[in-house]
Order: sequence, then C-alpha cells, then structure tokens
Amino acid sequence: MVLEILLEIERPDLHLPVTPGVTNSLTSLQTMASFLDFQRAKRVLGICYVVVKVSLLVVLEIGVFPLVCGWWLDICSLSMFDATLKDRETSFRAAPGTAMFLHWLVGMVYVFYFASFILLLREVVRPGVLWFLRNLNDPDFNPVQEMIHLPIHRHARRFLLSVVVFGTTVLLMLYIPIQVIKWAFPTFLPYHVMLSSDAPVSELSLELLLLQVVLPALLEQGHTRHWLKSMVRVWTVGTAWILNLRSYLLGDVPVEDVEGVLIRGEDNVQPGNNPAPAGANNIDLQDGGLHAAHQAILQQAGPIGFQPYKRPRWFAFRLVLLVFLMCETLAFTSFVGLTLPVGLGRAMMSVWMGEAKVHELYTAACGLYTLWLVCRILSVMFAWVPQGWTTVGRKVSEWSMMAIKTIVLAVLLLGVVPLLLGLLFELVVVVPLRVPLDQSPLFFPWQDWALGVLHAKIICAMAMMGPQWWLKRAMEQVYQDGIRNMNLHLVVFDLALPVITCLLFCLCIPYLVAVGVVPHLGLGADVEVQVLRRIYPSLLVLVLVSGLFTFQARQFKRLYEHIKNDKYLVGQRLVNYDKNKRSRESTPQQRVVH
Repeated sequence: MVLEILLEIERPDLHLPVTPGVTNSLTSLQTMASFLDFQRAKRVLGICYVVVKVSLLVVLEIGVFPLVCGWWLDICSLSMFDATLKDRETSFRAAPGTAMFLHWLVGMVYVFYFASFILLLREVVRPGVLWFLRNLNDPDFNPVQEMIHLPIHRHARRFLLSVVVFGTTVLLMLYIPIQVIKWAFPTFLPYHVMLSSDAPVSELSLELLLLQVVLPALLEQGHTRHWLKSMVRVWTVGTAWILNLRSYLLGDVPVEDVEGVLIRGEDNVQPGNNPAPAGANNIDLQDGGLHAAHQAILQQAGPIGFQPYKRPRWFAFRLVLLVFLMCETLAFTSFVGLTLPVGLGRAMMSVWMGEAKVHELYTAACGLYTLWLVCRILSVMFAWVPQGWTTVGRKVSEWSMMAIKTIVLAVLLLGVVPLLLGLLFELVVVVPLRVPLDQSPLFFPWQDWALGVLHAKIICAMAMMGPQWWLKRAMEQVYQDGIRNMNLHLVVFDLALPVITCLLFCLCIPYLVAVGVVPHLGLGADVEVQVLRRIYPSLLVLVLVSGLFTFQARQFKRLYEHIKNDKYLVGQRLVNYDKNKRSRESTPQQRVVH
C-alpha cells in the first residue's frame, strides 16, 4: 500500500488543488524539491499531500454529505410538521451544535438505508444496470485507494452526482407526497410531534422505547426484507413486461430469444454465455458498453459484474419511460407509507385515547405493527392452506399454545419486571433529584414501565457481556430455546421469579424500614420524611460500596493464590511453603528441598 502511494505521488494528475492554501503550498514545495533533486523531501511532501487529500475527502464524504442530506430532508418536510424556515433558524441559533448533530445523524440514517436498499436492488436486477452507483459488496472496492488514486475533479463529479441522486430521491419521497397529501386530505397534516405531557420523562421515554425497542424489532424481522425484495421483483418484472426491457432489467432470459441489438461488456462475451473472467479487458465501446467501461475505470482487469443484454427498438424512449415509472412508484409508495400506517394508528389510538392528540411516533409504530401482523398472518395462511385443513388445525393449536406461553412470558418479563425496575429507578434517582422534601412525589406507572423497558434492555446487554452467573446462564438458555421450543417452567422459575423476588426485596425492605421501624424511634416527622426519601439511594450506595469491596477482596485473594502457586507449586504439591513459621522452624527436617 505504501509502495502504491509512493508510485502515485510521481503522477502529475495527482497534484490538483484540494484547498487553495495547504495543497498549493505542498505542491509548490514538491515542485521545488523535484527541481533541486531532493528525492527524500519530494517523497515526504507527496505523502503529506496524500494525507491532506484523503482527510479532506473523508470529511466531505462522512461529514458534509450526510449533513447536506439531513438539512435537505428537514427543508422538504417542513410542511409535514407545520414548521417554517424561521423556526429552524431560531432553533439553530439557540443550539447550533445540537442542530448540526441531529441533522448529520438524520442524514447518516438516510444514507445508510438508501445504500441498504441499493444492495437489495442489486440482488434483483441484472448485473450492470446500476453501473453509475458503487457496489459496496464488490471485493475489489477500496474507498481509501480510490481517494488516493482518483484526481480531485473525479471526486467532485462523483460528489455532485450523489447530491443530485439523493436530493432528487428526497423530493420524490417527501416533498411531492406531502403536497399531494395536503391536496387530497387537507386535515391529515401536520403530524403531532410536540412534547406536551406534564410528566418529566413521559414523551422522551416513550420515544426512546419506540426507537430502541419497537422499531428495531420490526426492522430486524427477516420476513420484512423478504417481502420488500418480493415487491421489488414483482414491480421489476411488471415494468420489464410493459416496456419490453426484461433482458435489460433482469437478464434472466437467453439473449437469443430477444429481438434487438446485442450489447456486450467485453468482446469475448458470446450470446447466452456468462461474462468472461476478470482478465479480459477489451471494452466494446462501439456497441455502447460505456457503462461497463465506466465500471472498469479503476479495475484494469475489466468490468466486473456485467451481463450482456439486447436493446429493443426505441431503447432510449423506453428508458425515459422506465425512469418516469420509477419516480411515480417512489412517490406513490411514499404517499402510502406516510398516510396508511399513521391513519390506521390514529384510528386504533382513538379507541383507547379518545380525542387526545398522540405523538405520531406512537401512531406510526402502532400502524406498522398492525400491518406487519396482518401480512404475516396472510402469508402463514397461504403457506398452510395447500397442506390441508387438518394441517391447518394442528398448526393453529400449536400456535395457540405458543401464544399462551408467550403471553405469560410477556406479562412477567415485559410487564412486571420493567414496571418494578422503572419504579425502583424512579425511587433511587428521579425522586431524590427532582422532588423537594416538602412536596409529595407523583408516580406514573406507564412512564415507569417505559423507562423500565429501556433499563431492562441495558441490563440484559451488560449481563450477556459479563462473566458467567445465574442470570446470564438463564438468559442464554432462553435465547437458545427460542419461542417455538420455549420451556415455560425454566423461564418462570429460573428467570422471572428470581428477578421479580430481587426487585420486590429492593423495593419493600427499605420501605418497611422507613415506615415500620423509624417512626418507633421517635425522631420526628421531618426525619421520617428525610429517611423515606433518602433510604433508597443510600442503600444503593451501600450495596455498590459493599460489592466493590467484595470484588476487590476476591481479586486480591486470586492474586495471592496466583503468586503463591507460581512461587511454591510444583505439579500438584506445595514445596518450601508452610503457613506456621514456628512449626517450620521446629521441624526443619520435614522440609523437602528440590
């Protein structure tokens, strides 16, 4: 890699200005070193230029580009939240660092999911269709090497192309659907996303719950990706049939059976055969293989992942229609995604919450899970019905028993445990910090449960990363069994009951001491209130300090045993070691010397 860098330094096309200051100075100094034949200084200055160039390109790709995408997403979605540019300017002036970070984070998430969709799309379409987008799964793809080898104008052109593609996608999937929604359903927008509850951690805790628990569980479902891939393939097949572009889009038909002009990425690719290996580098530019040549710019061995196809008549017009259909599909899909889950969630929430306004994150999550559940049930029924109604009845009975076990497990592990954990956290942390001694604390069970879910997730992750103990062993056993092979007895008696007992012990014992013992000591009402408020954090500190001392004592004991064994243990027998010095001095003849 260093040799390639040093060789690349000798190329004149590398020395293009990245910034008008540093790189011009480096280029001038290197030119002077070349003129004076200072080879070592020339190489050092060339390496400095490469470091500056790669650093600036990394900042551009990872910092500036996601930030631009985040701000563009915000601007295109202002009407969806009934906001204006003036509001964004005010929030930016109030907290510029937070605003920049949040927009960068949103842009990074958008870029990540866009790249994930492109990877999914590559699994459906013909290799070579997406020649203008980099293939992240290509084993020869090396972004750092590209940053070093390609000149600056190539990087600038690629950056502008990415901005155009991503910006146009945001327009198609946000701005246009929002305008259509405002025209078709005037009362549907804006989304209600304001924090309006009086509880100190109400909305924030539920938003964290949705973002950390609900939505990841939905997105990690393997069926969701399979359904998305199936829908993309159905759309691609239908569009290819309408426009007669199946050979170009899918490439799953022999080129002999398709009328048109054969387009080959390499000269030695014959109709109906697979592309030649990567050693062939003759690009057929005359037949229009420019996209294959574009892919082969950095790979001198030739284009990678290109499959020949045949062009029908009016090919350019058909491509224009393909792009138009793609834009229409993106806009319609976004329109459905912005209206159907939220509308369904609002209808379901209105049954429970009435006319109260609910945060749209909750309605969207409720609608998404309902749609996912309906699709899952339909897919399962379509898979079971061909096997006969006897099989369907047996499967229904098995899944009913599994549902009962899951409900019992959910009530204990997702209901009782998070509630107790959230209540304990509020008594230990929230109440001593937020509630004065002359005021009575108010408890919100729903908010305590939401915080408990988040804390339970963190504790589970820490327990799984820690050493072997009873909680980790029980959790690993439950994870290995899964839902289908769930051992309800193991879950209840080895996991749920011990955890619930421990939490109840932590909640009840301090309360009994503060309410049942302290009043009999005659210390006064003020002292009783102070003890009741401070006993939970005090006991937590006591437990932590005791645990720390116990841990350190065990570590010192292990260290002592390790030193003793290293110094005196030979095989399985201690030699030249005796605890009682007097006994050792009185009986020196019993000492065994080796």
